[in-house]
Amino acid sequence: MKNLLSFILFLCSIQVFGQLQTCPININYSNGNLTHWFGYTGVFQNKTSRQHLDIINYDSTSALPTGTLNAISISEYGTVPAGIEVNTSNSQDPFGSFETIPTINGYSYNYSMKIGSTTINTASNGVIADPNLGGLFRGLGYTINVPAGPADVPYVVTYAYAMVLESAPHDNDQVPMFTAKLNTNNGIIDCASAVYLLPTTYNGTAYVLDQKGALQEGFTQSGVPSPNNNGNNNENPYRVWTKGWTEVIFDLAPYRGQQVTLTFEADNCVPKGHFAYAYVALKNVCQGLEIAGTTIGCTNANLTYAIPELKGANYEWTIPNGWKYLKDSLNTITVRPDTSKTGTIVARAINGCADLKANINVTISPPTIPGIVKGDSTVCKGLIPNQNFPLGITGNRGSVLTWQSSADNGRIWVDLRDSSSVHIAKNLTSNTLFRAIVQNGPICSIDTTNAAKITINPKPIAGKISPDNIQICLDQPLLNALTLNGSTGTSINWQSSIDQTNWTNTIPANKDTIQSVNGIRGKTYFRAIVSTKACPSDTSNKVSIGIYNVHYPQAIIPKDTTICFGTVANLSATILIGTSFQWVNPNTIFNAGNGVVTEIPFQINAKSAPSKKTDYIISITNAGCPNILYDTIHVNVLPSLSINAGHDTTILKNQPLQLNALLSDKRPVNYVWTPSIGLNKTNIANPISILDGTISTLRYNVSVVDSLGCSATDNLLVTVLNSGPDIYVPTGFTPNGDGRNDGLRPTVYGITKQYYFSVYNRWGQQIFFTTEIGKSWDGFWNGVAQPSGAYVFVAEGVDFLGKRITRTGTAVLIR
Repeated sequence: MKNLLSFILFLCSIQVFGQLQTCPININYSNGNLTHWFGYTGVFQNKTSRQHLDIINYDSTSALPTGTLNAISISEYGTVPAGIEVNTSNSQDPFGSFETIPTINGYSYNYSMKIGSTTINTASNGVIADPNLGGLFRGLGYTINVPAGPADVPYVVTYAYAMVLESAPHDNDQVPMFTAKLNTNNGIIDCASAVYLLPTTYNGTAYVLDQKGALQEGFTQSGVPSPNNNGNNNENPYRVWTKGWTEVIFDLAPYRGQQVTLTFEADNCVPKGHFAYAYVALKNVCQGLEIAGTTIGCTNANLTYAIPELKGANYEWTIPNGWKYLKDSLNTITVRPDTSKTGTIVARAINGCADLKANINVTISPPTIPGIVKGDSTVCKGLIPNQNFPLGITGNRGSVLTWQSSADNGRIWVDLRDSSSVHIAKNLTSNTLFRAIVQNGPICSIDTTNAAKITINPKPIAGKISPDNIQICLDQPLLNALTLNGSTGTSINWQSSIDQTNWTNTIPANKDTIQSVNGIRGKTYFRAIVSTKACPSDTSNKVSIGIYNVHYPQAIIPKDTTICFGTVANLSATILIGTSFQWVNPNTIFNAGNGVVTEIPFQINAKSAPSKKTDYIISITNAGCPNILYDTIHVNVLPSLSINAGHDTTILKNQPLQLNALLSDKRPVNYVWTPSIGLNKTNIANPISILDGTISTLRYNVSVVDSLGCSATDNLLVTVLNSGPDIYVPTGFTPNGDGRNDGLRPTVYGITKQYYFSVYNRWGQQIFFTTEIGKSWDGFWNGVAQPSGAYVFVAEGVDFLGKRITRTGTAVLIR
């Protein structure tokens, strides 16, 4: 909504500066027809020449079929569709989606002219009798009698054009194009004439569209396919390109007192099969250069100014001191006034035909400050019907564009169509937010105030307390004893009384719907007061709590304990007030006691050994008090702890052995390895052992214990060989399935990396390969049992000292 308001107000502030002056009659089609314009339609002389074969001419002094007087359209040469027509109502072009009557730089053109159509000269549709002729062309022109006067006083003509061209695989002399030409008796005025086309390039075999060049010229590829197939199914159907509205100016001051002719023409391609059409609109202003832009700016807000294009011109812009250039694209600039100074922007356009200059004075306003909305209110719903709430703004710079309201806490805002400085909110039935949209002048940015809130609180309903009547023993605490149901309000206050006349607020204050009771010594009444801001409070029903003149049981009971699996939990408790006790689940308890309290305090020393997490509930009774004390001891059982020291192993002397104890879970534990012989550390899970060979065998034990004392142990046997690293491969094996010597497996000592074992048959084929130490060949290859005989093996690896060891030989397979 902000952006929409900014855009509307910006358009309202746009002005075009230049002196109003008299232009030729109907040069801008203000009559809604082609009167005073001459026209022509035709075809090219042949399929290779752009030379016109003028078939039909329309003069500017007679009516159709020979002239343009009062005509609104002229047919394409030899066919029905209009090749030239005046647009008096706006619409969108089907290929480019731009408007057919433009608004450019704040100037709204009222009419435009369309030259050309999608019609092409095809022999199959019978449009042209002679299929050897080329493509269609059509043009429209105006002969201007330039008024006499000084040559240094500009007499300008401004036109805007937009194009739709079908890309064609021809050289640039034959493609569809749109031209604008200005002629005198001495010929074409080059600096006021232009040719617009889609450029092509030759790729070695054919002419193709120069897409980069087309984009640089401002063309955009249309998403609408061409309606013509031209008899060539290989062409891309999406070959139509468009260029939106562009404004052009030229100066006729050098031709004062002379006649000049302005002609616009749209040509299909020369061979005939690709169309072209263009829109042309003209201003009814003919003197001096114009700068389009706003006359009212805002500090630190971007401002854009533009002049029409002048063919081949150099553009000079001058801006006030303290302003910054943000963007300069020849005939358009964007600037930022960083000061509040009023300034003048000057534009100059110079080419071989013209030297035009214009200026515009701009007043700069300080930026918008939204200010603060005051008027937050809270009222009771229905207490004061039809109440008005005035909302005003303070500290703002700028005017209110509109007030907005939201009934869903700011998710959706509704425009109230009120631009007054004070908004009066009326007839509210629910909570509503209000804010204002503020802008300091039409060009400064729009800003939004804070949101003021009108709160409509419903009348409170106290509800009902339950239960109605409770009997308790002396000093019996009642957690969450009373519950308030069906209340409506924002604040609750619980009160108590012993006489139902004098009421005291509970301490500490409780604003919940649940009230606990503790420490009362006689019959006591309770009630709840429910309130809502700005509304009178409401009172609930009264409930009573009676007292038995006997103390409620009391005991000291541990709440939670954690034990290791397989150990005993102590379920100790100390009864301070009570005559008997009972365990709810006595069958799982040892030394549970007989349930009789013989003295006060009374100590209970029960035990239990649960295998999983278990709750043990005890009930304690005090004779004369009907209410029983229940309490629960939660026993958490940690899972059984186990440790795996690893497999027994054989190593070489001085060979590093990585030990790794694996724990059954991730609980924190302390490690102890014994003995410490050869170990780098004894208190971690993965120490390294290096034995020098003085001991042939050594059994390492590892013990772990957690913070609760849960423990576990394991061990492994390490055998130490005094020989060096090596690989031993048996000379034979018998894979007969008897479980003995069924595989050919190397015995490896001291090899730590890059190990492999390969077996080859008599033809040199590798029939087994592994890099896994301890893995054997079972006598099969590709699932087929290999015959008895000798097989070559290669075993290799790098020992712990970095030395490579290789063993080769033969082993006999015996079946």
